[in-house]
Amino acid sequence: MHRGARQASLLGRKMAALDAQPQILVQYLVLRKDLSQPPFSWPAGALVAQACHAATAALHIHRDHPHTVAYLQELGRMRKVVLEAPDETTLKELAETLQQKNIDHMLWLEQPENMATCIALRPYLKEEVNQYLKKFRLFK
Repeated sequence: MHRGARQASLLGRKMAALDAQPQILVQYLVLRKDLSQPPFSWPAGALVAQACHAATAALHIHRDHPHTVAYLQELGRMRKVVLEAPDETTLKELAETLQQKNIDHMLWLEQPENMATCIALRPYLKEEVNQYLKKFRLFK
């Protein structure tokens, strides 16, 4: 085999192997940071509950989407990333952007206050949604 043809063949096999690797789906959540601080001062458990509500609702609403089906087939390998939004206005602006860009998500509203607390996206490949989330840092 000609050297160039052999290199092309090896490159082709490497690329095919990369394509065969499973793509990693991630469920992103964006939780309001201000709820953990005065004047709200919500306890950690209440904040975690908001994220859980939003995540569960997003998975349920989009349960028939192929990404959600694949995500739920391997429960031990689920990946979630929790980001923080500084306040309700920022969270609602993100929800509006996601709506405009047709990014499937759930804006969780705490009742009876009707207060936006968290956004959960359905599972996505990181590359599909990174541009909308890159300004948010990990929740601390």
